[in-house]
Amino acid sequence: MTSKELLYVKTIAEIGNMSKAAKKLFIAQPSLSQSLQRLEDSLGAPLFNRTPGGLTLTYIGEKYYQAANQILKIYGDLEVSVSDLNNLKTGRIHLGITPHLSSIVLPKVLPKFKEQCPAIEIFITEANSTILEEKLVSGDLDFAVIHVSPVCHKPMFKYNTLRRDPFIVVASEDSHLNRLAVSDPDYPFPLLDLSYIKEEPLLLLQKQQRIRQVSEGILRNAGLNQFNLALTLGNYRTAQLLATEGYGVTLVPTSYSVAVSYDKKPAFFSIHDKYDPYWNMCITTMPEAYLSKADLRFIETLKSTLSNDVGNKKTAEN
Repeated sequence: MTSKELLYVKTIAEIGNMSKAAKKLFIAQPSLSQSLQRLEDSLGAPLFNRTPGGLTLTYIGEKYYQAANQILKIYGDLEVSVSDLNNLKTGRIHLGITPHLSSIVLPKVLPKFKEQCPAIEIFITEANSTILEEKLVSGDLDFAVIHVSPVCHKPMFKYNTLRRDPFIVVASEDSHLNRLAVSDPDYPFPLLDLSYIKEEPLLLLQKQQRIRQVSEGILRNAGLNQFNLALTLGNYRTAQLLATEGYGVTLVPTSYSVAVSYDKKPAFFSIHDKYDPYWNMCITTMPEAYLSKADLRFIETLKSTLSNDVGNKKTAEN
């Protein structure tokens, strides 16, 4: 059992398709098929079921896949330890981050980190929070920068909070909700009782998207287990623009509300804190995960950059 065979089985299992796995591994498909066949012959049992829909793990394959993840993680940790002993002269980071956060965070952080540690290789996976969490569990990532809220907190992960972002309701400027919201000095926008949107057409994102998961959690906390879902969309910008046109209302993080160029002026409403209407930008890891010196240096750079960014904004406002 070699590290190459472990990697082959892991990749095939996660992709479920021989040709796509071969492409990811940068080898010819016949070579990958032959390697798998030799491995199965030596084990005396098939690792995969060959079906019209692709390759699925057999019971023995599941056991092999689990062991492969553990052993490859040990190999990876050993490489990391060597890097640490070399005091960041070599090494690599496997970082996961959502596409939106990637566009905001990485242009500020990566140049600074590269200046500090020019020899460290950085591998970045951009995906939604659900996929990144799966990759953390499988050991493919050292850590991930994702959004987490009380409604999607998972005890299997360790969270290091960087920044909190409250959710708000977005509607059209002439919405009747303007007459129902009340001013409150503790909130940046008029405070809206969520019971008023029970019958409103709601514009929500796809179920696998974290904004949708947090939005539904807020609605449940407000007692709205049933609501009027008008549209399911894939883009928060589209949801907000439709809301400003009077097509319905949507829930988004405050920082996302200012990332849109509006044709019509929107109406923003704050949500009461008792419904936990927020998410946190977090550095997420597995509790038992070993973070290398390179990982810790990157995280330190990330924290200091975001801290300075917030400080500069406050100075500009004052």
